[in-house]
Amino acid sequence: MSEATDPRLLRLLGGEALARLRQRLRRHFERSALGEPPGSLRLTGLSLEERATLESLAGQPHRRASSISLDLAALDATLNAAGLASSLRQALERLDGPIVNRAEAREATRDRWATLTEGCRHPDLVALLAVPAGLGLLKRLSRQDPNRGITLRDGAEAVLCRLPARGLPRAQLAAETLGDAHALDPDRPVATLVLAAWRHRAGSQALETEGTRQTWAQAGVLVNELARPVLFLNLPLEDREERFAQPGEPAYASLRRLLRRPPCWAVAGRRIHVCENPNLLAIAADQLGSHCAPLVCTDGMPAAAQRTLLDQLTGTGADLVYHGDFDWPGLQIANHVMQRYGAQPWRFLATDYRAALSQLPHHGTSLAGTPVPASWDPDLTQVMQDHRRSIPEECVAALLLDDLLSQ
Repeated sequence: MSEATDPRLLRLLGGEALARLRQRLRRHFERSALGEPPGSLRLTGLSLEERATLESLAGQPHRRASSISLDLAALDATLNAAGLASSLRQALERLDGPIVNRAEAREATRDRWATLTEGCRHPDLVALLAVPAGLGLLKRLSRQDPNRGITLRDGAEAVLCRLPARGLPRAQLAAETLGDAHALDPDRPVATLVLAAWRHRAGSQALETEGTRQTWAQAGVLVNELARPVLFLNLPLEDREERFAQPGEPAYASLRRLLRRPPCWAVAGRRIHVCENPNLLAIAADQLGSHCAPLVCTDGMPAAAQRTLLDQLTGTGADLVYHGDFDWPGLQIANHVMQRYGAQPWRFLATDYRAALSQLPHHGTSLAGTPVPASWDPDLTQVMQDHRRSIPEECVAALLLDDLLSQ
């Protein structure tokens, strides 16, 4: 309410008892374009006090009814002649503050968002905001506030300009670009926007489903860099002086090591075997030692270090073959490895499952859970459903070791 509001106007239209009426009148002007002729307005469902007030304003005789039609031009003239306000709209603004036209406000907001996106400089962010889902994400993160959207845009661009990095800790990246070591922590809005831009840049559906840690790793940023190192055996290196372990001994590489000093793997054109379980790699090390073909373990669904190593191997020209558990989680992991890295099945077809059943003890484990289609062999899922037995990778270790020794 304006400090200069005429006391007569307060007595006429102010007060809590008429607050609902004023809100209804304000909504009319919120929907009307500025400069539009006043026209008329019909209100229904009025209380006796509300109707009496409007009749007094309009100079109409009193009627016992709950509705009224108002000639707004005449009402404006009456208020102006009385020196209360130049119009009904101005009277309402003096009592309760400015009236914002909704259509014009929406148009102004759309223009502001358009200006915001046009101000983008980084191509990855430009590409993200060019699609409705990307712009919608920025609006949600900024709570529909364009000013906050500009702040988030600028922060995301500052981070994206540092990517891809080479083994840079996330906290350091956040501190150096945003002045807050926690600004890129999970669920922080700038982090969400940066990750969305990076995933959009990748253009890979597989990357869309990956965890935050792996997406940061794809950008060369370290998060929990020592967690879940990748296990492997006898992976050859170009530099004979560089080694992770003695030949024949299992070796680990952390995400930190793989990103900060990427090894030069000598695997171009070579077949690299990939297994699901650390136990199989341990058996191979015990029984074959240095005579074992190169072997990598995903340790279940590959995490950041495992995926980074597989990316490096395929990027260097390696051909991957994969084996896992004959159960539904095993097929889910295999789908990921084969689809993302172009791996081929390694004794992991329907015919291999049938052959393995004869080796399975009678007290083997029943196959439980929701069936998973095998993308590389549709028959495999059906055969597993028919026999309802899960076969751990270790049960066929002898066959797998034969392949590893013959390479």
